Amino acid sequence: MSNLSTKVKLYLEANSKTWNDTKVTLQNNSDGNGDFISSWDYDIAQPTAEQIASYETAGNAAEANAGIDATRQTQYLSWQQQMEMIYKDQKNGTTTFKDHCDKVRSDNPKG
Repeated sequence: MSNLSTKVKLYLEANSKTWNDTKVTLQNNSDGNGDFISSWDYDIAQPTAEQIASYETAGNAAEANAGIDATRQTQYLSWQQQMEMIYKDQKNGTTTFKDHCDKVRSDNPKG
């Protein structure tokens, strides 16, 4: 189940808006009812529960892809290591950097 914040961000993007912490506040009262929108200051209507629910599948995909992106980011190595691979590839006519990037992507495919 995707987070309310993810679904609200998707709703905003679908309406050509971006997340702004000063315009929307999410809250959880720890009463078992879960997260909810406690304040809304956009020039579009606050999404209904049904509208938020319609973003569940997209929210799950976005969160899964964010996890994959985080994993890929660490596996791509530092920019210094990447530059070293590129330099050696250009010097030796090899494809080490491309092969490395292809392996990171194939080991961590997006849905």
